[in-house]
Amino acid sequence: MPARGFPCHNHDDCMSDMIARAEARCKELRLNLTPVRRRTLEILLDEHRAIGAYDLLARLAAEGLGSQPPVAYRALDFLVRAGLAHKIEALNAYVACTHSGGDHAPAFLICRGCNSVAEANTAPAAGRLDKAAQEAGFQIERTVVEAQGLCPECQPDHAA
Repeated sequence: MPARGFPCHNHDDCMSDMIARAEARCKELRLNLTPVRRRTLEILLDEHRAIGAYDLLARLAAEGLGSQPPVAYRALDFLVRAGLAHKIEALNAYVACTHSGGDHAPAFLICRGCNSVAEANTAPAAGRLDKAAQEAGFQIERTVVEAQGLCPECQPDHAA
């Protein structure tokens, strides 16, 4: 089984902690974490890999939580706007945010073998990109950094 989010960790504790943080964030921002939104987040957290909206919809439908595409897209849109999930542009898929609770500049390490995604908290706008933007008179508002490669489990020399 692929490494969940690459680093070894207690996955059950990770999920419990992230759900508690999501509930606190929603309460703080006065947002409604409905059962469908919560279950969507739980699915994203459980997977630690990029999941497309239609794969998510199939899981929600199997659990009786809706079978029409707007159900999944509305839940995903809410989670992204609340800072609880991210869209992985290169895969047109979504992952749970592992650094929820505030603004940050994530970089995504995407395994091309198993679609596992690790989120690294970076500040790309503070380095060379920021310097290039300043030289061009450009003001950066948002950056998306996505690196593709192989996770430890998918590398050919991985000891099984």
